[in-house]
Amino acid sequence: MKEKKNSLLRLCIAAMFAALICVATIVIQIPSPIGGFLNFGDCFILIAAWTLGPLYGCAAGAVGSAMADIITCYAVYAPATFVIKGLIGLTAAVVAHKLSAKGGRKLAAHILSAAVAEVIMVTGYFLYDALVMGYGFAGAAAGLPMNAVQGAAGVVFGCVIMQVIQRTKITEKL
Repeated sequence: MKEKKNSLLRLCIAAMFAALICVATIVIQIPSPIGGFLNFGDCFILIAAWTLGPLYGCAAGAVGSAMADIITCYAVYAPATFVIKGLIGLTAAVVAHKLSAKGGRKLAAHILSAAVAEVIMVTGYFLYDALVMGYGFAGAAAGLPMNAVQGAAGVVFGCVIMQVIQRTKITEKL
């Protein structure tokens, strides 16, 4: 019975993370020095992954981010976003778990897992733009700097916010 209750709790928290990711992507926008805007969506995907694990972290990232694309009239990116942001959650959770299991420090595990996950994000959007959107590799390369800055911001903000969350000890209840 306790396992079923825990699964329901994780599902509910994943749904709340999906909503938070969607809102953080749409509402919280910081102007970037290289053009465009940074958002907090990726940092909350990382936090969801580290808190809930690969399955629920993947689901929260995929659903929340794809919803943001649909709501903001970027529906053409929603399928790619669903896969790419889901992979961020999956990768961050798996890599952090593996590094922590080897006796590593959690902060180091979070930084490394986030960096690997964000490289997947940058690569994923580059390939989508080049191959699916038809921009070609040269045209898709124009988006690399902004996506790299977005990824770096996700790593930094995600790790900082996760450190604050861990101090509350609330994640120990999951």
